[in-house]
Amino acid sequence: MTDAPSDDRAGRCLCGAVRFTARGVQPAISACHCDMCRRWSSGPFFAVPCARFEVGRGEALQVRETSAWAERGFCRECGSGIFYRITADGPHRGATNVSLGALDDQSGLHVAREWYIDRRPDAYELVGDDHEKITAAQVAEMFGV
Repeated sequence: MTDAPSDDRAGRCLCGAVRFTARGVQPAISACHCDMCRRWSSGPFFAVPCARFEVGRGEALQVRETSAWAERGFCRECGSGIFYRITADGPHRGATNVSLGALDDQSGLHVAREWYIDRRPDAYELVGDDHEKITAAQVAEMFGV
């Protein structure tokens, strides 16, 4: 699903060793409640899709395959999560979602969807009911996993 318009946003990790520009950022925030994202971010992983991810300073950028169908980028110096990218063959291959917290400017964005809603812990809940909620079974069907 694509939300328009899009823009370019700069971002960085906590220590500044990784700096990047996310080109074509869509204003639609996704919150993922899968086990891996929750372990990675200590809660839902909030991210925004972008058309292109460009590293400005990236000696400390580490990319790690974290599943059979995706990889994650993070700073090897401070550990900040930077992005999540789909690597599996198919129409979503290369889709990159940038960590909301790594963006310098987070204005004008809104929650558009929650992934793995059936795995969200009872301890928290996002406010509002005006966004898409996708189950684990729906994710498996969408991405063939």
